[in-house]
Amino acid sequence: MAVKWDGGHSSSVLCLDASAEGLVASGAERGELALWDGGGSPVAQLRLPQEQDVTSVVFSARRPSTLYASHGETISVLDVRSLQEPLQRFHVNEEEINCLAVNDTDSSLAAADDSGTIKVVDLESKKVSRSLRHSNICSSVAFRPQRPQSLVSCGLDMQVMLWNLQKARPLWTMNLQECDMEEESSQSAGQFFNPPLAHSLSVASCGNIFSCGAQDGKIRIFRVTGVRFERELEFQAHSLGVSQVLFMPEAYWLLSGGNDGRVLLWDVSSNVGKQQKSPAKSLHRRKAQAAASSRKDGKLNKVASNEQPGVVPKLSIEHGEKVNWLSCAEIKGSRRVLVADQTSSVSVYALPEP
Repeated sequence: MAVKWDGGHSSSVLCLDASAEGLVASGAERGELALWDGGGSPVAQLRLPQEQDVTSVVFSARRPSTLYASHGETISVLDVRSLQEPLQRFHVNEEEINCLAVNDTDSSLAAADDSGTIKVVDLESKKVSRSLRHSNICSSVAFRPQRPQSLVSCGLDMQVMLWNLQKARPLWTMNLQECDMEEESSQSAGQFFNPPLAHSLSVASCGNIFSCGAQDGKIRIFRVTGVRFERELEFQAHSLGVSQVLFMPEAYWLLSGGNDGRVLLWDVSSNVGKQQKSPAKSLHRRKAQAAASSRKDGKLNKVASNEQPGVVPKLSIEHGEKVNWLSCAEIKGSRRVLVADQTSSVSVYALPEP
């Protein structure tokens, strides 16, 4: 059963983040921002200027008292020790921001928006250092741990991209629909009425594995090798769109939240945990094995070579509401998943120990 954190908001909670010190920030519609202690009590509240929806909140990795919050096209920099007027504002995006990310050296902040643009702000000079682009709404952006110049992004153009801040063009791009059409050409055209619009990204703590949740209900997991990435694993996770994915600090434990009102915990370590000497050869070998098994069965195997029909969740939570955001926090000595949905409450569930 969920524990409900109430009293912080009067409207739908849109985003969450937890600091290294155990403080939780939540943003909601109409400019509402709240801070919570581990007991679920709101310790501070603020209504940001112009009452625009707070779409993303992220704590600084190096300075846990610093919080970045996006509302409309604006990014506010706040001090959680005294939640008052923003210390600073960046107005560098031209359309509503969907996602913020800060690298682990606290030197760069990325803001992805509805125009498909990712503005990268150098936090030392306080100026835009890079402007990166998708061809449609950019829904999610994430820096890779231990690689402060490297980030990944995804959007409603069905593109997943790998970037290095020294270059304005992506190092590598993958179109999810084109990949699906190549691998599933044997299936009926009806498959493609639910295109894989990409909603959410999360990078594992190793920095080389990242996940993407899409509108077709699938989770895709990729491995970065140098200046490119390859699809390592794909599985059907939700009956409706996957709105959120979140790698936990444990290697390859992944949380997902969907428009079907479910929150699921996956352990994909057996699928992606072993560092391969040659991912390309491994992928080729998997395809050969899949072809061999389909011949053995005497019928066409319609499951793509890197799609795993047997991946099952380690934990399934029937949350009941469309999931807007997921976060994970250590509360009173044990791990909890925090869920934001269409209501004004934050829901908290216990997680099993690894």
